[in-house]
Amino acid sequence: MIETTAVLGVAATELGMVLTPGPNMMYLVSRTISQGRRAGLVSLSGVAVGFIVYLVAATVGITAIFAVVPGLYLSMKLAGAAYLAYLAWKTLRGGISVFEPSDLPADSARRLFSMGLVTNLLNPKIAIIYMALIPQFVTPEQGRVWLQSLLLGAVQIGIALTVNGLIVLGAATIAAFLTGRPLWMRAQRWVTGTMLGVVAVLLATDRTRPVPA
Repeated sequence: MIETTAVLGVAATELGMVLTPGPNMMYLVSRTISQGRRAGLVSLSGVAVGFIVYLVAATVGITAIFAVVPGLYLSMKLAGAAYLAYLAWKTLRGGISVFEPSDLPADSARRLFSMGLVTNLLNPKIAIIYMALIPQFVTPEQGRVWLQSLLLGAVQIGIALTVNGLIVLGAATIAAFLTGRPLWMRAQRWVTGTMLGVVAVLLATDRTRPVPA
C-alpha cells in the first residue's frame, strides 16, 4: 500500500503543475474558446488517454531506461524546457494568450481527440511527473512497486482531469470577461508568460534523475 505522505506529495505537486499554464492548458482553452465546450471536452479525453499511456509506461518500468541512459532523459528534459521557453517568449511578446479568443478552423472530433493525445504525450511537465516525480514516492518496503506506481499515477490523473475539466467549462466565461479589458488581458499574458519561463528554467536546471519504478 502507499503511504499518506506519498499521496499528499504527489497531489500537491500535481496541483501546482496543472495550475501552471502549459501546452495542455493552452490547447484545451484555445479549442474550447474557438469551438465550444464539447470540443474542449473531446480534446480533454485525448489528454486523458495520454495520461494513461504515461501511467502504463511508468508502471511497467520504462523509467528504468532513462535511469540507465541518463543522456536520453537529459535530452528530453532540455527539449521540453526549450519548448516551454518558446511558448513563454511568444506569450510575452503578445503572440498568444491562454484565454484570448483566436480564429481557429473547426476540427473533427477525431482530430480534437488525437491532438489532445499528442499534446499531452509531448508535454514535458507530464514526462517529468512520471519519470522523476512519482518514482521518488514509491517505497519498496510498502509492497508491490508496480501497484504503488499505479495508485500514485491514478491520483495524478484524477487531479489533472478535474482541474482541466473545470478550466474547459469556465474558459468561455473567463475569455468573455477578459474581452474588452486590455489591461486584464495584458496582465494575464504577462503572468502566463512569466510562469512558463520560470517552469522552463526550473526544468532546465533541475538535477533530479529518474529512478526505476
